[in-house]
Amino acid sequence: MRFRIFLIIALLSSTAMLSGCGWLDSFVNSVSSAVGLSDTATVIAQTAQIRTSFAVVAGDLLEVKRGDRLDILDQTESEKVIWYRVRAHDEAKTEGWIEAQNVITSDVLDKSRKLAESFQGVPAQAAGQLRAASNLRLESDMSPQTVLYKLPSSSTFEIMSWKYVPKQEVSDVDDDSANQRRSSKTKNEEIEAAREEGEPEKLEDKYDMWYLVRLDPSVSPAPAGWLFGRQVELQVPTDISFFQSNNRKFVAWQRLDAENVERGAVGRGATPGSWVVLSRSPASKPIDGVEPDFDGIVVLAFDKYDQSYYTAFRTSGDVWGTMPLRVEGSGDSKSFVVRLRAPDGQMVDKRFAVIRDKGGRLRVTPPEDLAQFQTKGK
Repeated sequence: MRFRIFLIIALLSSTAMLSGCGWLDSFVNSVSSAVGLSDTATVIAQTAQIRTSFAVVAGDLLEVKRGDRLDILDQTESEKVIWYRVRAHDEAKTEGWIEAQNVITSDVLDKSRKLAESFQGVPAQAAGQLRAASNLRLESDMSPQTVLYKLPSSSTFEIMSWKYVPKQEVSDVDDDSANQRRSSKTKNEEIEAAREEGEPEKLEDKYDMWYLVRLDPSVSPAPAGWLFGRQVELQVPTDISFFQSNNRKFVAWQRLDAENVERGAVGRGATPGSWVVLSRSPASKPIDGVEPDFDGIVVLAFDKYDQSYYTAFRTSGDVWGTMPLRVEGSGDSKSFVVRLRAPDGQMVDKRFAVIRDKGGRLRVTPPEDLAQFQTKGK
C-alpha cells in the first residue's frame, strides 16, 4: 500500500507543471487503473459515514446515502471487521474509510442483476417482509459463498418464485428466532409420533422454504436474491387476509381489477379490489418427488357499493399446480392463467375467463375440462 501511494505521488509530482488539465485528469485515471484502484462500490445502508480512519476514535468526513457510488482504493481488516478506503463522488472527492458491511461491490452487484434477469417479464406472485435481519443470497443454500449481503430487519420485497429444499443440518441458519431453536432429535420424535397416529406428513417437517425476491431500489441497490423462508412473513393484503383458514394459507395473489398495476400493489397496504388467489394446504403431497406450489384457487371480488367481498369462484377440490400465476387482458376482457397437472402427468396452461355481468358482479368461467384436474380435497 505504501509503495502504491508513493508511486502515485511521484508520478503526479513529476507532471504537476505540465499544462492541460484534461490531459492531467486522463493521466491520473490511467495511473489509478494501473495500480488496481478501479473497483467501485454502492452504499447499501440507509446512511453511513466515511471516516478519517478505521480506528474507534476516528472522525467523520462525509455522510453517504443508499445508492451512492464510491471508488474503492484499498482494503484492510481491523479486529475482524473489513474496511474499504474509498473516494466519494462529491465535489471535494472526499477520501476515507467505510465499513464493508455498509457497501456492496460492483462484482457482487452484477451477480444480483444477472439473477434479476432470470425473472424479467414475470409478474410478482406475492409480497413479504423480513422478521429479522437475514442474508440475501445468490442461491438457495446456506454456504458462505452464496451471501450477497445482510438485508436489514423489516425490509420489504416482492416474491417472484420459491423453492422447497429438503431439510438438512446446517450450522449457519439465517434465523435467530427462539421458537426455531429445537434439537433435531426432538423434531424427529414429533414427526415419528405423527406418523404413528396416521397424520399426513407436513411440508414444514420435510422442507425449508426459500424465496426468490425482487427488491425496490429504495430498499436495496441489489435488485434480487434468495431469502431463507423462516425469516419471511408473507404480506397478504389486509382486506383479504381473513379469508385464510388454518388448513389453507394464501401463497400467491394478483389484482384482477386494475390496469398496469403499479409495483408493490401485491403488498399488505394494497387498496381494496378483486383478487385471484392461490392457496396451499399444509400436507406434503409430492408426485414423483415434486411438491405442488399450490393446490387451491379462489377469486375474491369486491363490491364497491356494499364495500364487501364475495367469492366469485373457488375450486371444488384440490388441484396440483406450479407457478407463475399470470393475469392477462384489459378492461372487461380479463383472464388468469395457471399451470395444472393433468391426469396423464403433463403440465398444462389453463385459462380462466373473468367478466362482469349486467349487475356489475364478477363472474369466472373456468376451463371446460377443469374437473379432470381436480381431486377430492381433504
